[in-house]
Amino acid sequence: MTDADIEPASTAILADDWGDRRAWFAFAVANPRCRVFVAEADDGGIVGTGVATVNGRVGWIGTIWVASAWRGHGLGRALTEAPIESAEEAGCRTLVLVATEAGRPLYERLGFEVQTWYRTMEAPGRAGTEAAATDGTAARGASPSRIAHPGRRIRAWRPGDLDAMAAIDATVTGEDRRHALEWFASAESTRVVVGADDRAAGFVVRASWGGGATIAPRLEDALALLDARRDTYPADRRVRAGIVLDNKAGAAALEADGWTEAWRAPRLVRGQPLVWEPSGIWGQFNHALG
Repeated sequence: MTDADIEPASTAILADDWGDRRAWFAFAVANPRCRVFVAEADDGGIVGTGVATVNGRVGWIGTIWVASAWRGHGLGRALTEAPIESAEEAGCRTLVLVATEAGRPLYERLGFEVQTWYRTMEAPGRAGTEAAATDGTAARGASPSRIAHPGRRIRAWRPGDLDAMAAIDATVTGEDRRHALEWFASAESTRVVVGADDRAAGFVVRASWGGGATIAPRLEDALALLDARRDTYPADRRVRAGIVLDNKAGAAALEADGWTEAWRAPRLVRGQPLVWEPSGIWGQFNHALG
């Protein structure tokens, strides 16, 4: 994909009810860690896409889309194999993807196996309600999960937080996503939870397309970050979090605080085993970046 392909590819995908991918493609085309592919018809029209993101030795495969009139002829396989080959050539030894029901049989034929499932949880915002607390304390009548861990607080990102964030992220995900953190982290897009030493212990980074990576090894820190997000959203809007099925304690805490499951999908892997801490993942940039 080139800059000139972003608009026609995004328009075609949007017309196929796949959502607006303009901001994602603009990032991916500009970021050297991403390999973005298109399938072009004889008339020059874009009829398929595929993306690989190189996060160190881990590669994400995603945004595999084929125009409806072109499905069933092997194009989906070609648009999956091209990112796979590119990621492996870049040194990736573990490949990850999130499968749709329609795509899963193809990925399994290519050697991917289900590792776990992602669960998208959602809850209404709290801005302007009695439950909202902006000072890091529990509001009157708030649920137990909203009581902040003693000595913890949430603040805006500072440049000096990047090293701690990258280290936490690498431990939790098993990936090197520093490139994405550097790209998106700012005082406007990022919040960190810190202790008495003012060092980042968890964070949420919002991407330009609306997704956000939320990483927090400690349950209390994750709940504090998610509560802070809810406090900025009105009650008629929904806040989303993305956890994995392995995170049973996290799911129980969210459900006790009014979160409900909106969607789930399998996470598939291929290659070397991944060393990670899935209970520390609470949100993703998207399912082609991690």
